[in-house]
Amino acid sequence: MTMRFRQTLRLLPAALVILSVAFLAVVAQEKTNVRSEPPPAPAAQGQGATRPAGQNRDNKKPPDSTRYGYEFAQPDFTIPHIVIDHDASGRGKITFERKNEQGSIEEPIELSIGALGRVLGAWQQLNFLQSTENYQSAKQFPHLGTMHLKMEHEALKRTAEFNWTENKAAELLVKEYRRVADQAIFIFDVSVSRETQPLNSPKLMDECETQLRLNGFSDPQQLVPLLQDISTDEHLPLIARNHALRLIKKIEG
Repeated sequence: MTMRFRQTLRLLPAALVILSVAFLAVVAQEKTNVRSEPPPAPAAQGQGATRPAGQNRDNKKPPDSTRYGYEFAQPDFTIPHIVIDHDASGRGKITFERKNEQGSIEEPIELSIGALGRVLGAWQQLNFLQSTENYQSAKQFPHLGTMHLKMEHEALKRTAEFNWTENKAAELLVKEYRRVADQAIFIFDVSVSRETQPLNSPKLMDECETQLRLNGFSDPQQLVPLLQDISTDEHLPLIARNHALRLIKKIEG
């Protein structure tokens, strides 16, 4: 074997390594070039772009204009007259009267999500505007008060009157509205007490605890900010402030 041939054999491995490195570099460069190519830009609106059929930015669903109402009347009760009116979002007002007092009191209300769900669910079960059902049961209990349910949607209006019902959805509805009323009246009484009758606040805290025990409020969670204010209001008796803290713990579980 000649000297030149031996030298050639020794150089072959190095040459193969150099060729392999060069080949890998070319492949990597090609992959980089492929990845770096940006995707084609979508056509701008007005230049060939199309919107899916039926999609229109201006085609917004109009707000629900339905109005819901509840009325209670019993002249011999401490609160002889209550009227609640609200929209589909749960915002509205309550108007009520007190026995032996002149005039009526009007306050804004906003049903919580949970309370609104229960109320609208009962209305839906009744299919109120399309129904002609008489909710008055065969039994008459006028001494418990007369109730009216009212709904208005565009040209459709309906009012139903009864003093006792065996319709489960109607019964649930009037009970829920009574909870809304009792909570709103309690909030009003607390505001009056804090402004002009601070010594009445312990009695109101007792009333609040009774209503919580009887599930008499629409949504006790809505009362937590008010009770927190009461617990730090130094114009109120200490017993009322401490009671407010206990009520917060009771509500929050």
